[in-house]
Amino acid sequence: MYVTAILLAAGKGERLKSSTLKPFVCVNSHPLLAYSLAALNQHPLIKDIIVVVNPDLRDRVLSLIEELGIKKIHCLVSGGQRRQDSLGCGLKALPQATEIVLIHDAARPFLDAGIIRRLISAAKKYGAAIAGIPVVGTLKRVSKDLAVQQTVDRKGLYEAQTPQVFQKRIILDAYARFKASLVTDDAMLVEKLNKKVVVVPGSRYNIKVTFPDDLVIAEGIARFKKIRL
Repeated sequence: MYVTAILLAAGKGERLKSSTLKPFVCVNSHPLLAYSLAALNQHPLIKDIIVVVNPDLRDRVLSLIEELGIKKIHCLVSGGQRRQDSLGCGLKALPQATEIVLIHDAARPFLDAGIIRRLISAAKKYGAAIAGIPVVGTLKRVSKDLAVQQTVDRKGLYEAQTPQVFQKRIILDAYARFKASLVTDDAMLVEKLNKKVVVVPGSRYNIKVTFPDDLVIAEGIARFKKIRL
């Protein structure tokens, strides 16, 4: 089974309020991007990696790849204005032999090898699989002035994560048909095809670094997990 990973790392990270572009914001003395690169490179089921980057960071990313000894890079491609534009750039670069496409946000540094394996297995069987965790907090729908309108029943609700993994033909078809749609993750494109998307249990360590507080949490996770790159 030929699995290609598309690592989306073109985000600027404006909500982080950092002078450093997001892929090179440091977590425990390592660039955020380094964690996902290393995890994908080390996974035995990943054949190759396409990295979607901000063109201004291309040389720095190449230097990081060399520094980490990453051997599975298929290519680097420049990202677009929106996340789904960047995804399209990655999809265009897929090797012809690719059968399964794993899509991951570099903003989620703590990839779990077991979750990757289970996602690939599920995508092979069902066509599309995403990591997700049950919603545990109480959800409130509010108005523009933040007045509570409704308490949302959380039963059956999951928070979607990445990686999200698809059979190549399915994600290419979904992107070709619905790339202009407003979506917040890749699975939404496939859902619009009325295709089955299954959830594989994710991890609460698999946080997305978006705000400054997330960096503090990520530092703690990196130290707790004793990650070495």
